[in-house]
Amino acid sequence: MKKTILTGLRPTGNLHLGHYFGAGKTWREIQDEYDFFLEIADVQALTDNFNNPDKVHENVFEITKDLLSIGIDPEKVHFFIQSKIPEIAELTVFYSNLVTVSRLQRNPTVKTEIAQKKELFGNNGESITYGFLGYPVSQAADITCFEGECVPVGEDQLPLLEQCREIVRKFNSIYGETLIEPQQVLSKTPRIKGLDGNEKMGKSLGNAIYLVDDEETIKRKIMNAVTDPNKIKKDDPADPSKCMVYYYHNLVNQENLDNICSECKQGLRGCVDCKKELIASMNQFLEPIREKRKYYDEHPEEVNQILHKGTSEAKEKAEETMKKVRKAMKIDYEL
Repeated sequence: MKKTILTGLRPTGNLHLGHYFGAGKTWREIQDEYDFFLEIADVQALTDNFNNPDKVHENVFEITKDLLSIGIDPEKVHFFIQSKIPEIAELTVFYSNLVTVSRLQRNPTVKTEIAQKKELFGNNGESITYGFLGYPVSQAADITCFEGECVPVGEDQLPLLEQCREIVRKFNSIYGETLIEPQQVLSKTPRIKGLDGNEKMGKSLGNAIYLVDDEETIKRKIMNAVTDPNKIKKDDPADPSKCMVYYYHNLVNQENLDNICSECKQGLRGCVDCKKELIASMNQFLEPIREKRKYYDEHPEEVNQILHKGTSEAKEKAEETMKKVRKAMKIDYEL
């Protein structure tokens, strides 16, 4: 029997290179090894996009096509939409009794995001909603509703998974051994930096290369990428470790990496020529993804079928779990 794995994405925008190298590539590599449930987390996306439902709705289909285009196989992976599984919402309510507000506020991931919102809105956190504060509880319901034994995570997400384990332990201690305590599958790839050198690539930062970007967009973005500020003239030696162009060569052009590094350090490579080489390599890397994506753009009915099939399979699994949960909580009334 394969172990069950659960992971997901919030549909707030198209996938970028950070998503691909940080998660998608790993998912593609391990999809044969697990009973794989992949959640399109539209309910969680609404925690901070509740006033923009069109954005969330559209991106459910956008990121599904992105995932299919990088080789996530719907014959091996259950694609499902979170809001179509009411059992997750039910389990979230039950779990909300097992977690204190102070514990949620101490969660390092939540603390960081609350601090960012305070800085952004400048209102001492009054914009933080009940739904946003409680999204770790919803995530715990996501994982356990499908009896997820393994969860692929980056190091920044470990506090969320630990909170899930705490909830499982508390539930089991009160109601008896019912739920599985999930274990992490750590990503092999660290967080991918943005074109501006920021430690995080993201839509809101305007520093991302998206899998759907066309050739002209790639050219414009890479030509504006940050390079070593100490390299003033074309033949000045430079430090590749300070150059985002070299950083991206390491992702998509490794066969020429030693030569690029040597020429850069010796002042034998100008930044413009280096960027042009990266543009060509990046477009070569993205071309098969674009081609597959084009197919799904032209066949939306297939995307709908994939989501319908995966969601039906996920609901069947969630119903089985909730029968166990209700029985353990003594709320499986026969009326």
